[in-house]
Amino acid sequence: MNLVRRLVRSEWAGLAAIFIAGSVAASLVSTRFLTEYNIYVMLRSACVSLLVAFAQMIVLAVGQMNLAVGALGGLVAVLFGAMLQVLGMPPLLAIPLALLIGIAGGLINGVLTTRTGINGFIITLASGSAFTGINLGITEGRAFHDIPAALVAFGDSRLGFIPSLLWPPLIVAALLWVFLYRVKQGRRLLATGGNPHAADLSGISTGAMVVLAHAISGGLAGLAAVLAVSQLGTAQPDIGNGWLLVSFAGPIIGGTALSGGYVSIPGAMLAVLVIALIQNGLVLAKVDPYWVQFALGVLVLITVGLNRWRALRAEHAK
Repeated sequence: MNLVRRLVRSEWAGLAAIFIAGSVAASLVSTRFLTEYNIYVMLRSACVSLLVAFAQMIVLAVGQMNLAVGALGGLVAVLFGAMLQVLGMPPLLAIPLALLIGIAGGLINGVLTTRTGINGFIITLASGSAFTGINLGITEGRAFHDIPAALVAFGDSRLGFIPSLLWPPLIVAALLWVFLYRVKQGRRLLATGGNPHAADLSGISTGAMVVLAHAISGGLAGLAAVLAVSQLGTAQPDIGNGWLLVSFAGPIIGGTALSGGYVSIPGAMLAVLVIALIQNGLVLAKVDPYWVQFALGVLVLITVGLNRWRALRAEHAK
């Protein structure tokens, strides 16, 4: 009973209820919703978004933002495609290199933020523009299509309704939970976001934690890019163009604190699934999918408003 009460009172219980209610509604709108293939399609569409949400969430944990997550992902995607097509690298070598490129991009963001003292919002806005420029300079707007068949097959494969692409985000979610709540550096990272001054006084190098968060974010953006290439079967320069809103919507709707210090991994995952459900439901209902952007914007505004209202109530209650 205690476990059930904790689950019901958790910050993501409402999202779970919304997902269940939305699934029931979608099944009433179309009989195709509960088919094995449609559930596979819906879950497959959420795989990249899960990693993108985690990439933003880890930076939000230290009270920062990463506006370059999509631009860095796009750059990693085309460099990954170039390694496969132009250099003829095997995927087992190209994938780790792609992740290292993502980590390097994140390190640049973190180091510039801590060394210059300029707000991370401005730093990542500028670096995102630089990453996009490098991307377009390398590709001249052209995609790399010669992707190994094994990688494309992985992007299409499934076990029943579970896509193979879902396993990397699930593994990352488990690793993030262990890191943030069972590893000293992860707890220090959350402490930095919760109260930077108190973290400094307790001997935590807050600058190092900011750099670490951006490096992890870059690595996750790189992994999302690899999954996107596998999913699409091509390395397109516009990969990452639509990531920014989803990157904020997932963690914010899922309960991550904008001010830092608290994240909800299950909440972010459920939020991304709710977004995938909305997209899938609109397609089945034959509604213009561009309305998804409108719905996401409204959801983020409502969530931020509710969080602000709760914070004000908590202040008045003191």
